[in-house]
Amino acid sequence: MTRKGFPSNAGGPQASGMIGSVVAGFDGSPQSSGAAYWAAREADLRAVPLRLIHVQEPSAPGHVFRAPGSRSRRSAQHLLAQTADELRRTFPALDISIHSLDGSPIDVLSESAVGSDLVVLGSRALGPVMGFVLGSVSMAVIGASNCPVVSVRAESDVSYGDLVVGVDVRQRCEALLRFAFDEAEQRGCGIRCLSAWTLPSLVGYGAAYDPEVHAQLEMSAKATLDDVLMPWKKQYPDVRTTAQASVGHAATQLVDGGREAGLTVVGRRVRGSSLGTHIGPVAHAVLHHARTPVVVVPLT
Repeated sequence: MTRKGFPSNAGGPQASGMIGSVVAGFDGSPQSSGAAYWAAREADLRAVPLRLIHVQEPSAPGHVFRAPGSRSRRSAQHLLAQTADELRRTFPALDISIHSLDGSPIDVLSESAVGSDLVVLGSRALGPVMGFVLGSVSMAVIGASNCPVVSVRAESDVSYGDLVVGVDVRQRCEALLRFAFDEAEQRGCGIRCLSAWTLPSLVGYGAAYDPEVHAQLEMSAKATLDDVLMPWKKQYPDVRTTAQASVGHAATQLVDGGREAGLTVVGRRVRGSSLGTHIGPVAHAVLHHARTPVVVVPLT
């Protein structure tokens, strides 16, 4: 299955190559079980294999890896096999493989992302006010992977509501929009593109509340967003696309705008430095507060 693409000199969407697989990290927790089901449905939709991966860490610093025949390893393999069997009953045409590997979860899952379409991880709810928590492993994998990584809430359904996409028109966002439009086309749903903007520092408080100035700035921001989306809308004419540019904080608008969405899509800058989580404040906030699954797409 090959995705669409413009010729290399078209100045718009480019071909993304052949589809690989969907990877789901699994540790037996309810959130990882929810992520495995979500990943299976996504892999079935894409007609690609699903790889369920469990990573066995050293028992303590300085210790050797647990033996292949140990009780913990046998338990992990049993849970993997049981989960795979349950998923096969729901998705009988899906090619599912299970892998119980030794090493660092961050390293193993990040390496598994190479050549994959998606890596899917679970997140745990803290409550309706506090949002969700992503462990250090999930945050590191999201920051290190070279493919999109999806954070799935344990209680998430797999509805195919519209996608909500955060678009920063000041940055290159081809990879973000390629993923979003491909995903919407496969799901048969629409896309809502949100772009947040702030008033120029020289405008001043008085002008900020001038309806005419505010309307002009909003029209300009919306026109810029429409220009960015135009080649994608032409390539994907069957994907219903709406665009909104408004003043405010991007993360707040994405969280609020994505309450009824099937998936929220955000980007992250790929940095050369080895320091930090490589995620960025908007993606970080959306990951912890959006009620929907969130996919973070690495951008160049």
